[in-house]
Amino acid sequence: MLTPRLSRRAVLAGTAAAALTAVPALQASAQAAPAAPAYRWRNAVIGGTGFITGVLFHPSVRGLAYARTDIGGAYRWEDRTARWTPLLDHLGWDDWNLLGVEAMAVDPAHPARLYLAVGTYAQSWASNGAVLRSDDRGATWSRTDLGVKLGANEDGRGTGERLLVDPRNSDTLWLGTRHDGLLKSADRGATWAPADGFPPAPSASGQGVTLLVAAGRAVYAGWGDSDGTAANLYRTSDGTTWEAVPGRPSGTAAKVPIRAAYDRTGRHLYLTYADAPGPNGQSDGSVHRLCTLDGRWTEVTPVAPGGDDTFGYGGVAVDARRPGTVVVSTNNRWAAVDTVFRSTDGGRTWTSLKDSAVLDVSETPYLKWGGDAPKFGWWIQALALDPNDSRHLVFGTGATLYGTRDLKHWAPQIRGLEEASVVQLVSPPVGEAHLLSGSRDIGVMYHDTLTASPSRGMATNPVFGSATGLAQAARKPAYVVRTGWGDHGNGAYSDDGGRTWAPFAGAPDLAKSAPGPIATNADGTALLWVFVHWDGTRHPAYRSADNGSTWTEVPSFPKGATPVADPADPTLFYAYDTDTGTLLASTDSGRTFTARATGLPSGDSQFKVVAAPGRSGDLWLSAKWNGLYRSTDGGASFTKVDSCWASYTLGFGKAADGADYPAIYQVGSTEAITAVHRSDDAGRSWVRINDDRHQWGWIGETITGDPRVYGRVYLATNGRGIQYGEPA
Repeated sequence: MLTPRLSRRAVLAGTAAAALTAVPALQASAQAAPAAPAYRWRNAVIGGTGFITGVLFHPSVRGLAYARTDIGGAYRWEDRTARWTPLLDHLGWDDWNLLGVEAMAVDPAHPARLYLAVGTYAQSWASNGAVLRSDDRGATWSRTDLGVKLGANEDGRGTGERLLVDPRNSDTLWLGTRHDGLLKSADRGATWAPADGFPPAPSASGQGVTLLVAAGRAVYAGWGDSDGTAANLYRTSDGTTWEAVPGRPSGTAAKVPIRAAYDRTGRHLYLTYADAPGPNGQSDGSVHRLCTLDGRWTEVTPVAPGGDDTFGYGGVAVDARRPGTVVVSTNNRWAAVDTVFRSTDGGRTWTSLKDSAVLDVSETPYLKWGGDAPKFGWWIQALALDPNDSRHLVFGTGATLYGTRDLKHWAPQIRGLEEASVVQLVSPPVGEAHLLSGSRDIGVMYHDTLTASPSRGMATNPVFGSATGLAQAARKPAYVVRTGWGDHGNGAYSDDGGRTWAPFAGAPDLAKSAPGPIATNADGTALLWVFVHWDGTRHPAYRSADNGSTWTEVPSFPKGATPVADPADPTLFYAYDTDTGTLLASTDSGRTFTARATGLPSGDSQFKVVAAPGRSGDLWLSAKWNGLYRSTDGGASFTKVDSCWASYTLGFGKAADGADYPAIYQVGSTEAITAVHRSDDAGRSWVRINDDRHQWGWIGETITGDPRVYGRVYLATNGRGIQYGEPA
C-alpha cells in the first residue's frame, strides 16, 4: 500500500480502555437462515496488497511460519505446500474488530501452540481486544475476551511482537498493550491481570509496550511513550521485578524501540529504533546491540539518516545458525527507497541487499505499479530469517511479502495471503473478464482469471492508489469509468471493458482533493461524479456529457450521495439523500434531480440503493438495521421487504433455471446472524450461502453476482480481499 489506509472506520482520538476482565469463550455459532447446498469459497487471487505487520518463523519446526496483518487476520505458512493458510476467517460480523492482529507468539517447547492478540482499533467506538490460543497451529481456537483495547491498524502496528511466552514457564504469557500497561497470564492466556511491578504508568494515548523479547531466561519490554531521554527499555529476570535497562541509547534516533532479536549464541540483543512508531512519520532512527552478559551497549547503525534521506529502522532478525549474522530494515525511506542491511560480524560492517537484488514479480504484476521496475520495498517492519536456512529471508511491505533463498533473487512469497480492503465490484455481462474490482490499496483491477493475479496488474493511465468509484454502462458494457486517488486527474474511462484506460480530458478542481463515486448512464453518454473529502466533507456532484472533457455542477444533487444509473433508460439517474431519507430522481440524464419518495430511513451514509439489471425503475434500498425496501416505480414509493430484518449490501446475478427474476445476493440478517444470503424468488425467501468457517469479519461494503454464471457471487471484504463462492 502506497498511502496510509483507513479501513471501514476512520481512526478517532484514543480513549482509556475499560476495566480489565477475562471471559474465556469459544466463538459461538448463532442461529442461521436455512442453508443452501454447500458453497465453495475461495479468494479471487490478487496476491497480497495489504500491510504485513509481522512474520514469525517457528524456532523448532522446519518450514513453519506465521504472518499477521493489520486488518486481514493471521496466516500459517508451510514449506511443503508453499502457500499461506488463513486462520481467522471464522470470525463473524460482530467480531469484525478482531480481524486485525496486534501480535502473535509461539511456544518453542510446544510446537503446535499458537497465540494471537487481536483487536484492530483502540478507539472508544471499537470493541475490546481478545487473545486467541490454539493447540493445533491455528486450525481451532479458544478465546479470551479482554477488558482492554488493542490497535492492530493504528500507528505502531509494525512494532513488536507485543505477545510472548515466558522462556522459563510455558504456562506464563506476557501481553504488552498500548494504553493499559503490561498484562500477565499464568494459565496459557485463559485469564489476564496487570503485571505487578512494571514501572511505566499506563497511558491513555501513545504506544505503551512496543515489544517483548526473551533473552535467555530474561524478558525485555520496549516502551514507546518515552520522550527520548526517559527509560524506554525494561527487563525482568524473575518475572516479578522489573528494572530500566542501564546505559540504553537516548536521543531522537533512539526514541521508540521498534523491534528486537536475541542472538543466543553470542548473547547479544539487537534493537531497532526510530523517532516515531511508524509505519508513517519516521525521519530518524538507529540500531543498537546490547551484550546481555556485561550490559555493554554498542551502536551498530548501518547508515545514519540525514539530509533528504530521512527514515527510521524497522525489522531485525538474527541467524540461528551463524553467530553474529543479523539483518535489519529501514522504514519510511522514500528518497533512497527502503532496504534490508545484512551483517556477518555483529553489526560492525553491513551490506545493503537491495543493491544486488533481482526482483521477479511476474506472479503478481501489479507490483510494477504501472512501470517497469518494482520497488524493493516500503514500510518494512516485518523481517524474518528462517532458523533452518540462513539464506531464506522474508520481509513484509505495504503490499506484499518478499522472500529469497539465496539473498539475491527475490519474489513475492505470498500465495494464499490476500489482504485487500475491497470497495468496488463489477461483474460484466460479456467479455473476457468476469470481474472488475477496486480497493483502498491498489486501485482498480481487471480480473482476466480468478485463480491468478491479473496479468495486466492494476489499471494504469492513470494509476490509482485507492479506488473511490467504478461503473459500467449497462447497455454498452465496453464502456467503464473509474475514479480514485492518484496523481493524474483521478478519473479515467475505458472503451474495451476495462482492459485499457485513458484519463478524462478534464476534471473539476475537486477531483484533486476529494474524488468520490462515479456513475454512467445506461448508454455511456452521461457521467455523474460525486466529490467527498477524506475528512467526510461532502461537495456538489458534477456532470459530463462529453466523456469527461468538461463538467458542470448539478446543484440539485444531494451532496455526498452515491449516484445510481437506471440500467434500461439512459435518461434516468437516482440518488438517495441519507440525511433526510429521500429518494431523488433525474429524468434528464442527470441535469436536474427532484424528490420522489420521502420518509425513508435516514442518518447513515452507508445506506445503499441498487438497481435491478435489465429493468427500469426497479430499485432496492439496503438500510442496514432498518431493513430492506423495494420500489418498482422508479422511487416514487417503497415497500419494506419482510423476509429479512437487516440489509447491509445487495447485488444481482444470473437467474436460476426457470426463474423470471435475477438471483439476489445480500449481506444481511434474516434471523439472528448477519451472513451472506441468496434469493431466487425476488426476495420472498433467502438461503444462507456462507458458513461458520467462512465469515471474514465486516463484509458490508459491496456484493455482486455473476450475470453469466448462476450461483456465483463476488464479495468484497475489509481485509480478506475478494471472496467468491459457487455451489459446491
